[in-house]
Amino acid sequence: MQLSEAEWKLMQALWRSSPASAREVHGAVAAATGWAYTTVKTMLDRLVEKGVLRSKMRSNQAFYTPTVSQEAARSSAVQALVARAFDGKLGGLFAHMTDDDALSAKERAELEALLAKLEKKAKP
Repeated sequence: MQLSEAEWKLMQALWRSSPASAREVHGAVAAATGWAYTTVKTMLDRLVEKGVLRSKMRSNQAFYTPTVSQEAARSSAVQALVARAFDGKLGGLFAHMTDDDALSAKERAELEALLAKLEKKAKP
């Protein structure tokens, strides 16, 4: 499942609060995006077609609920990035992150802790 940047905005609103109507989603994203209600409604319906959202009618109004978790969407996005930009090698992503000086000291410490945790799992 690949989400566009615009679709991520809608999904994040729904992961925070769902089920939600198109008007509620529009209210959550309109200030940041400037999108019209009709744009939001069209995009929500396309996400239903993709199988990422479920729509349920209540009193002549559709309410949308994610069918995938935020974690599953993140995992899919990272896998696609690694496949596309790093020849499928996760180590390449980590090497890039550590070479870039983009990581703060706190983020480096968190990454080291995650790697240590992985090491413990790998040892019998």
